[in-house]
Amino acid sequence: MGTRRSSSSLVLAGVFLVLAVAANAQLSESFYARTCPGGVAAVRNVVVNAVRNDRRFAAGLLRLHFHDCWVRGCDGSVLLNSNSRGTAEKDAGPNLSLQGFGIIDQAKAALERTCPGVFSCADILALAARDAVSFIGGPNWKVPLGRRDGTVSRASEANAQLPQTSMSFSQLASNFASKGLSESDLILLSGAHTIGLTHCNAITPRLYNFPGSRDGADPSLNKTFVSEKRRVCPNTRAAANNFVNLDSSRGGQTFDTNYYQNVLNHKATFRSDDALISVSRGRNLVRAIASGSQSRFFSEFGSSMEKMGRIGVLTGRNGQIRRICSRTN
Repeated sequence: MGTRRSSSSLVLAGVFLVLAVAANAQLSESFYARTCPGGVAAVRNVVVNAVRNDRRFAAGLLRLHFHDCWVRGCDGSVLLNSNSRGTAEKDAGPNLSLQGFGIIDQAKAALERTCPGVFSCADILALAARDAVSFIGGPNWKVPLGRRDGTVSRASEANAQLPQTSMSFSQLASNFASKGLSESDLILLSGAHTIGLTHCNAITPRLYNFPGSRDGADPSLNKTFVSEKRRVCPNTRAAANNFVNLDSSRGGQTFDTNYYQNVLNHKATFRSDDALISVSRGRNLVRAIASGSQSRFFSEFGSSMEKMGRIGVLTGRNGQIRRICSRTN
């Protein structure tokens, strides 16, 4: 009985691997060269204009792509509105603070005017993340295209699958492994926290109400960091929705390796950031990036982003090309 189950599992695993490889093989940077030749440039124009007006959208669009890929693969399902209140991915707790939906809608509208029914919302998400980050001086990676859009979006799946800021290293590594990503990918993609903002209520428990702490602060945090963050985030209900930079040492909008130095110095915002150095193999990777060249980090981050952008993609006759990104055809 055990042998039969093992053989069956191996066969199924082989089938899934073949399907995944086949889907990924259909992705190509030149996918729209004939069907929508100006499409990639049109997306970039919309994204650059938005980020030029507000650099914070770079982090927002990067996070939007990440959260899309993590649930049902990179299929644009995070963009879908609920048919009934509170049931779509965007209604899940971790997704309530997502930003950039309007930018994706603008890009899609521009594409529908020139090549209707051709360019997928999932591909727009992948391009928007890359174009936004590269525009603020961050990495510029390859974005193979040809994804199709999913038709299912469930808040319950987002709540269950998205990584949480309270996770340990082993929990994070397991979460990433479930998407086909390595511990190295985990460390590299966590570097996205070099830009962006979060609300004070995401960090105040570590500043004022940490269990077992004499002064209320998480004892693992740098004391200077605690003092700085307490000034930005006073322990009041009114301050709960104040914004705080994830990487405050350089303004929070510069894409660089400083995040990793912050982690080593115990000046990182989330417990999941601290978790990266809680085991030796994670600590060694963080140290290597912090002490290495920025160009090497950019190259490796880009490779992990391209890898992430291939998670569970729909190609060929699977899925659809949505005409409006917030609803199915």
